[in-house]
Amino acid sequence: MADNQGRFKPVNPEELGIASPHVEIDTTTPHPARVYDYLLGGKDNFEPDRVVGDRLIMAVPDIQPLVHRNREFIHRAVRYLVEHEGIEQIIDVGTGIPTSPAVHKIARTINPQVRVAYVDNDPIVLAHDRALLSREEGVVTFLGDLTDPVSVLGHRGLRELIDFDRPVAVLFAAVFHFVTDEQDPHGIVAAYRERMAPGSAMVISHLSTRHRPREAVEEFVRNYQTSAPLVFRSGSDIRDLFEGFDLVDPGLVPLHEWRPGDDDPAEDGSTWADAGVGVRG
Repeated sequence: MADNQGRFKPVNPEELGIASPHVEIDTTTPHPARVYDYLLGGKDNFEPDRVVGDRLIMAVPDIQPLVHRNREFIHRAVRYLVEHEGIEQIIDVGTGIPTSPAVHKIARTINPQVRVAYVDNDPIVLAHDRALLSREEGVVTFLGDLTDPVSVLGHRGLRELIDFDRPVAVLFAAVFHFVTDEQDPHGIVAAYRERMAPGSAMVISHLSTRHRPREAVEEFVRNYQTSAPLVFRSGSDIRDLFEGFDLVDPGLVPLHEWRPGDDDPAEDGSTWADAGVGVRG
């Protein structure tokens, strides 16, 4: 892999074992990725997703600004990592239905050689990502489960694209609040951390109890009924997920406070979640 770093070879999904699987898609149960797409104003969702989305908009009026603040944070984090930390490889776990600009588009405005692997557990996400994202060399998308890091890290598509002897950034953007304590989010992070070379980075955004009253959090959870649970965590619990990483200034902060640019001043919705970037020394 190291000999190929900086030069892309064609990525053939069939050869990599990441051909689209024949999976039955359940469109009757709301899915987090499709609800998120609806809240962002996307079209790749179904009636059950829109029902949940509309209920959330009524119960949590600033939820749509929240999802936009999350996307803005991801964009800033990716730009920072590529420009200032020299990251050339990114794994986006729980990528969701593609939005514009996509992670690899942002990264490649700074370094056209950046490689990106997109991973999600929803076959609909997989189909859209394959159609819209994986047409470029050095970009792959495959079906994988956040809660099964061994399977993701062992996937041939990932191993062919990502060189774990070199720094890599792993994005966990707005995904760990769908992981219960019983599913061991710390163990998931540890599985990735053990594979990551010094200079690697981890990006996390997560719904937080730190800035909103308990009643508001309970109302949010009560109105979010999808195929996945919804788990708010405290600021200290979210910070613990960065074990083994040094938090980049300004540390763990509300979404809009993480290195905002002149074009990203908005606060509305931001304090529902905390976000941070950690670098492994």
